[in-house]
Amino acid sequence: MLFAVRMDVDIPRDLAPEVRADLVAREKVYCQELQKSGQWVHLWRWVGRYANISVFDVTDNEALHRILWGLPLFPYMKIDVAPLAQHPSDLSAGEETA
Repeated sequence: MLFAVRMDVDIPRDLAPEVRADLVAREKVYCQELQKSGQWVHLWRWVGRYANISVFDVTDNEALHRILWGLPLFPYMKIDVAPLAQHPSDLSAGEETA
C-alpha cells in the first residue's frame, strides 16, 4: 500500500544541543534504513520549513503506524497521512483512458 505522509517537525528550542544532535543523527540512520529496505520510497524537503513530504510503500496501515512511531523525532512531529491509489491517467498505469 502506498501512503503520502507529511511530517512537520517542531523540536523545542530549549532542548539541549547534544540531545537534539543525537535525535537528528538517529532519525537520519532510521530514515536511510527504511529507504534501503524499499519502504520509504520518496523523501522531499518542504522548502522553507522543517518538514517533508514522503511516500511509503508498506504492507498495511499497521506497518506504517509502527514505522512512524519508531521515528526518533516522532514526539516532535505533526504527521498527516493519506492513502494513495494509482490514477488512471498516469502513463505508468499501462493504459490511457479518455
